[in-house]
Amino acid sequence: MFAAANVSRDPDELWYVSWDLQGDSESHSPEDFDWLVDYFDFIYSDDHEAAYDILLLLGSMGVCCSPAKQHLFIERLVACMDSNMPPHLRHAALRATHSAREGIASINATDDALRDMVLTKLSPAIMSVVCPHPGTTPANDGPDTSFDYSRDLCYLELVCALARNSDWHLHLSGDRHIDRCISMIPKYCIPASYGEHAFYIAGILLQIVPEQTSDTSLDSVTEQQWWDVVRSAWGYIPYDIYNTCGFELLFVLVDGTKKYMYIASKTDLEQLIGSVDDLLEIVEQKIQTKRRWQEMGLEMGLEMGPEMEGLEQGEGVAIAMKELRTVASNMLESFGQQLLDPR
Repeated sequence: MFAAANVSRDPDELWYVSWDLQGDSESHSPEDFDWLVDYFDFIYSDDHEAAYDILLLLGSMGVCCSPAKQHLFIERLVACMDSNMPPHLRHAALRATHSAREGIASINATDDALRDMVLTKLSPAIMSVVCPHPGTTPANDGPDTSFDYSRDLCYLELVCALARNSDWHLHLSGDRHIDRCISMIPKYCIPASYGEHAFYIAGILLQIVPEQTSDTSLDSVTEQQWWDVVRSAWGYIPYDIYNTCGFELLFVLVDGTKKYMYIASKTDLEQLIGSVDDLLEIVEQKIQTKRRWQEMGLEMGLEMGPEMEGLEQGEGVAIAMKELRTVASNMLESFGQQLLDPR
């Protein structure tokens, strides 16, 4: 498989490997991949190289398997994340889990056995990959380094998707994912940082807070840190945010920004307004395109397809962003008035 193609086993390089095989998977039914899951189950504990190849392949194709094999596949993902497994296999399992994040986040509640296994076993397994030896100081390099740009982005995207389901909140707190996200604030929520990490950190923490979990680690986050998180989140918005799930996260970010922006400086507000304006322009363009598709579909009597996903939410988030911009503009104007005040 990939071994024959000289694909590196270096975990550091795994996050930079990209094969766009989603189109290939769409031409097959989930059942077409069940045999591969069975083979993976048969060899994963003895043939780590073949298991790595399978995880890389399924991860690149969106991890397609039938509901009948879902329990088995997730169990084997958990097993491959064990700290006793080779680093490249643990990281490939995390990458495959990331590819399946939407399905895992919405596991059917009617399957109690699958749901309980996912909630109780997968969450700590994910943490064991990014922090395999809790309580120790990892090396500055190597597969288990404290911070790795691409690995951490993969991890944050995964956890953010899970956090959209409130069933996950208690487990994300109890398994130290919230602690992990908080520890990333000084690394990824600063002006010198770049990338989408801050957006996902904001999405995770802001979705957890309303639940008022027993996780006291959130109490340690200062108001300045909260502002650093939401301010940085606006700097790099994911390119694939323009759908129902993405718009829901934008609603959360807008509300969080309003809550913590009262400590913003004049420069902060100017940058925030610029970022909101840039994103608002794109959102409105997406909305206009969807509206045109809707009008064309109605005229031709066609059913609306996935391209119409998020139209209503997009319109709502555009309104919310305009309201945020107004609040920020009023605050910015007040800075000018303070300068003119002779007192």
